[in-house]
Amino acid sequence: MNYKAFVFDAYGTLFDVHSVAEAIHHHFPKKGDQISEVWRSSQIHYFMVRQLIGDYVPFDKVTRWALHDALSKNDVEPNEETIALLMKQYEQLSPFEEVRTLKDQYPHHALTIFSNGTKSMLEPLLENNQLSHSFSLLSADEPKVYKPHPEAYAYAQRQLNTEKEEILFFSSNPWDIAGATQFGFHTAWVNRQNQKWPELGMKPSYIIKDLNEIPE
Repeated sequence: MNYKAFVFDAYGTLFDVHSVAEAIHHHFPKKGDQISEVWRSSQIHYFMVRQLIGDYVPFDKVTRWALHDALSKNDVEPNEETIALLMKQYEQLSPFEEVRTLKDQYPHHALTIFSNGTKSMLEPLLENNQLSHSFSLLSADEPKVYKPHPEAYAYAQRQLNTEKEEILFFSSNPWDIAGATQFGFHTAWVNRQNQKWPELGMKPSYIIKDLNEIPE
């Protein structure tokens, strides 16, 4: 299949969300990994709930709420100064190793990030990693509809002005792959942890270990 556009989820797919654990550990020794895990799982749970109840709030606010509760659940008293410092770390997440060379490998493809994150979170993240010129950027904050709702993917397709079957969507998150697959995109699950695909009643077009295995 000759795809015209490669579309990537950001968090967990291009950027390691748990690279923030080191900064957390600096503030709370021996708790970095635990807090990071709860932060991420709460972040996903909270935006899913907001989507289901039909009351959209931006991803940065959801992320702040999730961090507050991750600290509390790990017996750390949250305070605004620490929360602000750790939220800034989300602009310093580390990209996975192969991400920096994607544009060089695929110079004739449109490389686009489509994330639930706000542009105020994503633009500094790209800039801090010298990746601003490698990817164009779409945010679910623009239509105010989170992935995996079909309207989110419809928004991305309209912005790309490309047929569904000409788009290959990459994500490490099964819920994201399921949403994009149901909408009609070709999908590639980035299975960095060598996990079993969950029984969701559908499968991705491809399962790859990392972004060095982009199917042509």
